[in-house]
Amino acid sequence: MTRSHILVGLIVVLAVVLFFGGWAMIYPSPSDPQNMKYVLWKAGLYRVGLDRATAAMVGDRDRDRLVLGRTKAQLRNKFGYLLSPKDASPYLRGCYQSSPWKSKDVLFIGDSSWMIVFDDDKATSLLFVKGC
Repeated sequence: MTRSHILVGLIVVLAVVLFFGGWAMIYPSPSDPQNMKYVLWKAGLYRVGLDRATAAMVGDRDRDRLVLGRTKAQLRNKFGYLLSPKDASPYLRGCYQSSPWKSKDVLFIGDSSWMIVFDDDKATSLLFVKGC
């Protein structure tokens, strides 16, 4: 291996380290949808906690793509656990029961305020339940 190959290799490694290090420094907040870990989680390349993922979803303009058109099994695989309204907190259960979706098949993403509406086992809506 020649000296120029080693130099090129070092430059490439340095560029990659600077790129990912800069990305992590620019978006350090775990609830930022541009955070590196959240972006990698969305792509299925990294595991993040459900609380962290659902917090970042609030600011993610592309969050619907995580959910819409997917089955309950696919969503359980992505998010871990989904709760029916009867298993959700009293607050979320009350919001569901007083909502236009009260006769629909819905699940909540963990203990978060994210509600998924299903038609024929496919997710058709993702709603953030707040202030009901």
